[in-house]
Amino acid sequence: MKVLIVGGVAGGASAAARMRRVNEDAEIILFEKGEHISFANCGLPYYIGEVIKEKDKLLVQTPEKMKERFRIDVRINSEVTKIDTVNKRVEVLNHAENKVYTENYDKLILSPGAEPIRPGLPGIDSKRIFTLRNIPDTFRIKDYVDRMNPKRAVVVGAGFIGLEVAENLHLRGVKVTVVELADHVIGPLDYDMAALVHQHLKTKHVEFYLKDAVEAFEDEDAWVNVKLSSGRNLKADMVIMGIGVKPESKIAKEAGIAIGKTGGILVNEYMQTSNEDIYAVGDAVEIRDFVSGKEALIPLAGPANKQGRIAANNIAGLNEKFGGTQGTSIVKVFDITVAVTGNNERILKRNGIEYEKSYTHSASHAGYYPGAIPMSIKLLFGKKDGRILGAQIVGYEGVDKRMDVISTAMRANMTVYDLETLELSYAPPYSSAKDPVNIAGFTASNILKNDVKVFHWDEVGSIDAEKVMLIDVRSPEEHKLGNIKGSVNISVDELRDRQDEVPKDKDIYVYCQVGLRGYLASRILMQKGYKVKNLSGGYKTYQVAVQKQANEDIYEYDKIMKNDDIKPVDVNPESRTADTKIQVDACGLQCPGPIMKVYDTIKSMNYGEILEIKATDPAFAEDIKTWCKTTGNKLIDVRFENNTFKATILKEIKSSDMPEAQKKNDKSMVIFSGDLDRAIASFIIANGAAAMGRKVTMFFTFWGLNILRKPEGANVKKDFLSKMFAFMMPKGSKKLTLSKMSMGGIGGKLIRYLMKKKEVSSLEELIQQAKKNGVTFVACNMSMDIMGIKREELIDGITIGGVATFLGAAEDSDMNLFI
Repeated sequence: MKVLIVGGVAGGASAAARMRRVNEDAEIILFEKGEHISFANCGLPYYIGEVIKEKDKLLVQTPEKMKERFRIDVRINSEVTKIDTVNKRVEVLNHAENKVYTENYDKLILSPGAEPIRPGLPGIDSKRIFTLRNIPDTFRIKDYVDRMNPKRAVVVGAGFIGLEVAENLHLRGVKVTVVELADHVIGPLDYDMAALVHQHLKTKHVEFYLKDAVEAFEDEDAWVNVKLSSGRNLKADMVIMGIGVKPESKIAKEAGIAIGKTGGILVNEYMQTSNEDIYAVGDAVEIRDFVSGKEALIPLAGPANKQGRIAANNIAGLNEKFGGTQGTSIVKVFDITVAVTGNNERILKRNGIEYEKSYTHSASHAGYYPGAIPMSIKLLFGKKDGRILGAQIVGYEGVDKRMDVISTAMRANMTVYDLETLELSYAPPYSSAKDPVNIAGFTASNILKNDVKVFHWDEVGSIDAEKVMLIDVRSPEEHKLGNIKGSVNISVDELRDRQDEVPKDKDIYVYCQVGLRGYLASRILMQKGYKVKNLSGGYKTYQVAVQKQANEDIYEYDKIMKNDDIKPVDVNPESRTADTKIQVDACGLQCPGPIMKVYDTIKSMNYGEILEIKATDPAFAEDIKTWCKTTGNKLIDVRFENNTFKATILKEIKSSDMPEAQKKNDKSMVIFSGDLDRAIASFIIANGAAAMGRKVTMFFTFWGLNILRKPEGANVKKDFLSKMFAFMMPKGSKKLTLSKMSMGGIGGKLIRYLMKKKEVSSLEELIQQAKKNGVTFVACNMSMDIMGIKREELIDGITIGGVATFLGAAEDSDMNLFI
């Protein structure tokens, strides 16, 4: 038997080796149009970044070794240009000798792979624009970086290869800008999980644009100008095209071999094409998606290797079927690991598959053992049967282990109920008694069994406050550091004692940091007769998903110096002169634990002392920057080492620590008017002052008290005159009228409409912002008595005080307004 194999690397080389192992007498010829038959595709970016330092490490197998061990005739620089299916022969172009010849076959295996997409954009042929597919491409890119020492590179496409190249150019000191057409990086991820990657890329000072596209390139003398659809022009020294690949199916199509809907070579479950003597494997073939059964292109090395083996087995008479591809894949993005398997939400919706989803955030191993660091798991599963349809994991350590477990469970058609019962290896350095996979199974199963009902981060914006009460069951400290607008803070530990504050006539939506306390709160309230939903994945999932995702306009080409070190924080050597260093370990604590540790420690330190703190919460690196900026302390350095975030902070004097005689920059306001326009002006000024770090006190008296009234009122006893006052006065901010041009209430509606159209916050939003910014609301006790207003009628968070309360605030102010 004579078997010809077109193309090497994963599919072709594995087919050739397997063919020899099952048939010692077969004549096997492998054609490769390049000079390397088997190389580490996935390692190519790391050679550019000099993580892999030796060229030879990229070669998996050489023609000489292949011939010596397997007696396979390997012909490099030999391109198969035509297939004659009638006479069963191929036409070969020998590039080295520029010679064309033919070769007969009994069986033929096609493994031509896929080629990078290179769109026909103006200027695409510039010598500064590269693609990365093979070893020669790699050498060209690395040689360019070595010789030209580029300041800035633009990477077009934020898939696996694009981000790996971005990371490795970054390691070489090149400022990197990534341009991605989609609204998130890494296509197989869903938006909410990609948001975690976006957050990490920001900490590495990678500039990236989302929902933007390259329209043209303009080659200048010293750089290439990358023109984007948004109108931006990016100057760069080099461009890497990484927008994807397409199957090299041309030779098969020209031979009359059937091509699938996706453009890949059509094969059956035996890897056999429409011609019974021709098989096809690897990135060029259209395969069956394991989850949906639909046609798909999934160019991965693992499936290609398996397909090559299966094709050889079937040629040798060992019947074996290929069961489809899950698309299990993993990628390193700087310090984090991203892994996926199965379908994402977009594909499930496209194929009409009903599903539910859950989010969990678990530690990589036992929290009490040093170095435990969170990972985020998104599980997609059937609504009726709990079948695992897909999974996505983003984390720092142990991601590969968990994804391999879930992927194996998927292949075995297991359900989320099975994930609950999996017996996985446990010791404190490696896992927890309840592994993150078990936790994901528990959470998903609870949803299906109706132990808890959930809502998701993307439903928060549509919550109707008239019908739903949103409760934050975290601690007050966590609530102050960030919360969902409109939520009421009742910690889970206080919930039983404060149950009378939870209305029975509303649906109750609860949330915590990652979902666990929300689940406990849900169980408490459900057993008391409430209709409750818990936010899946908690505030952590919500906060990351709703923040600004892109990282735009952080580099100015002309100001970039070659070989600039890329550091997360500018280090001031003079700040390291303090003799005393206090060390704190906050590892294992979830947000806001590490920040609270910093706060408590800094309070007891002397000025000039340095705090060194370690944490494993991924949010800590950004939180500590914000905290230091807000409090006036000096962040000397923050970095990620050995699965730990380490921050160095110098305690410095800030305005709030100055002697009393020097403190005169607070702001105080008397709000006498209950007019809508004056109320809006008051809160705009208050929020502006609070944003500048000033302490603001607003003293509400007489008609100004109406701003603070609850719109739904309160069940309180009043005498006749008080009832008359209550009837005549506006009940809350939404009932206020304009001081001028009220026109029976039309003016107020008009100004609200214009504010919304101009994207100006409404009065109600301004009030919530002021509360969030720490503005103190003082209601005049005397005015309340005169007007018959009870404390229960006012919104939450109000201090009842008198003139002395206000004058005390006014004495520390450099501005006092009467409105």
